[in-house]
Amino acid sequence: MNTGLRITAFAAALAATFGTAYGVGKGVEPVVADSAPPRHDSHGRTSPESDEGGGHTGRHETPPAGGLQISEGGYTLDLRTTAVTAGKRADLRLVIRDDDGRAVTAYQREHDKELHLIVASRDLVTYRHLHPTRAADGTWSTPVDLPRAGGYRVFADFTPAAKGARNLTLGADLAASGAFESRRLPKPDTSAEVDGYEVELDGGLRPGAASELKLTVSRNGRPVTDLQPYLGAYGHLVALRSGDLAYLHVHPNGEPGDGATEPGPGISFTATAPSAGTYRLFLDFKHEGTVRTAAFTVRAGGPAAPAAPEEPNDTDGTHDTSTGHGH
Repeated sequence: MNTGLRITAFAAALAATFGTAYGVGKGVEPVVADSAPPRHDSHGRTSPESDEGGGHTGRHETPPAGGLQISEGGYTLDLRTTAVTAGKRADLRLVIRDDDGRAVTAYQREHDKELHLIVASRDLVTYRHLHPTRAADGTWSTPVDLPRAGGYRVFADFTPAAKGARNLTLGADLAASGAFESRRLPKPDTSAEVDGYEVELDGGLRPGAASELKLTVSRNGRPVTDLQPYLGAYGHLVALRSGDLAYLHVHPNGEPGDGATEPGPGISFTATAPSAGTYRLFLDFKHEGTVRTAAFTVRAGGPAAPAAPEEPNDTDGTHDTSTGHGH
């Protein structure tokens, strides 16, 4: 799969030129892939295949990563808001257009929503999972407040209602102006804390092979066994590849009400990494009426991706994932 991108070192270049200021001009161009890779439905579940020895090899055609292109499958993400000011609430607006340039106004519902919107900083420090509202003319909008200056990637995950349409994840660039401070990706770890909850990760990603990721939620040392459904499941997982922010969207094995899936403490996913490299996992889970996000850094095969220097996992709350939910 060709994942070569014309990725500009936007934040770094501006920081070097202007010191601590991250400036935003009027013409912010989207990142576009050099060529369009084939795509599979990112919402499909893939079960590991058994080998002759009874283990799980899970070898199959690797699904391409999403979010690297602004146009795919006859649809284009028209991001109307390309720049915001860090620390100030702004209205993020976008339109999905068809091949004729018309705004799409009919969608299939996927996991309780017509469109899922993810906003992530290029350094994978800030993460937002938003659910914008759609006007009659097809314009989607949602308030957003990005805490730090720098480059961001906006992902629109949707399925048009048109006959034969498939699930797509399109991506475009967003810039936040203000005082820029470089941040590093936290080192890989199997545990995360958020708002007094502890989440343990068992399993990992493998390039080109399906593997299980099991996340266990506890609070004050006690398993949480009454998780609440969120987007039709007990957990929602997004993986972003460090460097180009390729998007991998997976969902749990099982769902509420199927007679087999318990509401915690464990949430099981099956995922396939499109390549070796370093990934950031974002787990959304709901308990006592509040959605929280636990974040992990994992590596899939081979050495870590060189694009993301690492620092020890933060303990001061600087990695901003806990408030990234819009409804």
